[in-house]
Amino acid sequence: MSQSNESDENIESLRGRIDALDDRILALVNERADVAARIGELKGGAAVYRPEREAQVLRRLRTANAGPLPAEAVDRLFTEVISACRAVEDALSVAYLGPRGTFSEEAAGKRFGSSVRGVPSATIDEVFRLVEARQVGHGVVPVENSTEGAVGRTLDLLLGTAARISGEVALPVHQCLMSKALDAQSIARVYAHSQSLSQCQIWLDQHLPKAERVAVVSNAEAARVAAQEAHSGALGSRAAAPLYGLNLLARNIEDNPNNTTRFVVLGHEPVPPSGRDKTSLVMAAANKPGAMHALLGPFAQHGVSMTRLESRPSKTGIWEYVFFVDIEGHESDVRVSAALQALRDTAAFLKVLGSYPTAD
Repeated sequence: MSQSNESDENIESLRGRIDALDDRILALVNERADVAARIGELKGGAAVYRPEREAQVLRRLRTANAGPLPAEAVDRLFTEVISACRAVEDALSVAYLGPRGTFSEEAAGKRFGSSVRGVPSATIDEVFRLVEARQVGHGVVPVENSTEGAVGRTLDLLLGTAARISGEVALPVHQCLMSKALDAQSIARVYAHSQSLSQCQIWLDQHLPKAERVAVVSNAEAARVAAQEAHSGALGSRAAAPLYGLNLLARNIEDNPNNTTRFVVLGHEPVPPSGRDKTSLVMAAANKPGAMHALLGPFAQHGVSMTRLESRPSKTGIWEYVFFVDIEGHESDVRVSAALQALRDTAAFLKVLGSYPTAD
């Protein structure tokens, strides 16, 4: 028998093993979905989405993964398995900053998987409104970017909302240039969200120095507009190009290759501890000497690590500010609970926005 025939037989044998493995995987996934449905029946109408439980499942699988699949692939694979099994109990509705093709939609998919009803919304305000009115179960909104800083509108709305933060998503942001045109040099105008224009400023200066830059409400809106103009381009995610019939002219054009946007998930129910959590809060200092020191002192006193501090005008008076803070730990943890109680005794204003699993 020739070597070619032996190779063909080996390939067919291995393909047969893959078919058998696929059959086993299918049976196991369906068995998992059946167990999930039974859990749903026993919960008797309780919340289908349990962020702390899903975080624990993914962490355990990452730890157990022996390869060759990388951790990121395991995350994506089992996020979809969890999403499909969750949908057997009940389909979730998730609002995000739209239209389709935004990084917000990508973040929603990363957190919830594809077996949900996505609701694209025109503005961040609309996402909050849909969640607050319980027209959707959850919302996903950007809160900060690693190079451009906080998303001010999200912070302003968090201050007054009745919704809670129930999760976070850290999404690496890779900007692309897309257009009806076949080459970048024919582009006279570039549309994008203002933060995307800032994130790609060096690249645009080098490659499209004469092109007009126009800020719009979202990168997907930029793609929609660029699709109607022959000599215009848009910045955004790769996913937007086929959605709007655009040519992908350049990839990964962000000035900082580590560019990451953090999104928060909005919901209604408090999230129990997952074992590795974060708490977000907003507070204001009393107008007296040493007030800021008194505001931060409880964290040091009770051994609580602060990972973020962002000031924002309170809009209740001139030169008055509120402070958005992220700390390590769950609000039910002994040290965090003690620090929060001390803050309630000293802060002029304190609101816990939510405790939730830390994004891995």
